[in-house]
Amino acid sequence: MTGDIDLKEKPKDEKKSAKTETKTGTEDTVIEFQNVTKQYSANIEAVHDVSFCISAGEFISLVGPSGAGKSTLIKLLTCEEKPTSGKIVVAGRDITELKKKELPYFRRKVGVIFQDFKLLPKKTVYENVAFALEVCDAPDDEVKDKVPKIIDLVGLTRRAFSFTEELSGGEKQRVSIARALVHNPKLLIADEPTGNLDPVSTWEIVELLFKINKQGTIVMLATHDREVVDSLQKRVITMKEGKLVSDQQKGKYNL
Repeated sequence: MTGDIDLKEKPKDEKKSAKTETKTGTEDTVIEFQNVTKQYSANIEAVHDVSFCISAGEFISLVGPSGAGKSTLIKLLTCEEKPTSGKIVVAGRDITELKKKELPYFRRKVGVIFQDFKLLPKKTVYENVAFALEVCDAPDDEVKDKVPKIIDLVGLTRRAFSFTEELSGGEKQRVSIARALVHNPKLLIADEPTGNLDPVSTWEIVELLFKINKQGTIVMLATHDREVVDSLQKRVITMKEGKLVSDQQKGKYNL
């Protein structure tokens, strides 16, 4: 399909950015930010000269105070925004050069979940997950095959035909994750997914993200939850005032 970017490993001869923090481009690099700057006006620079690489199968926590540039970074990665300068290379292609007609196909390879769930009201769990396929004109057979499997993956089989208004906060977030997974994305971005959840539900969602990551999906978790980040013992990228100030393997929430 034209424009349907498969987020796979880069070719070995792909040029690598020389300017990174602790992780530089390798043959298994999937995503690479190369000196990316996003300026909204002469006085507002949301992201400044950011460079880093993400390899296949990584789990990354993206942290920083409010206004640090985390949300802008996510918008750049999902092509909601374009950088003022720099490149964002995904699977060997600079996504800043994607044409408008190519964007829907690219975004299907990038799943995003949000703090406020963004579920369809007065619809069941099944209908919410199926909708993500139906809007892309997926055949009925594909919907009937995929949806129960995804619902089972997130542990909601018994709630498949419950309305979203009947669910707990943790269950609603599971539906949101299921919907984000329905196109088999190679990258899952979780933007403050536990911000509205109690401690028990928070860890259930984190464990589910781990499960998804172990199946090969790159997970980027944007969060302010110090306890979660410190317990994960995974890579931590820290933003402050639009700059990448720290990039540590098995990092901590150092703010």
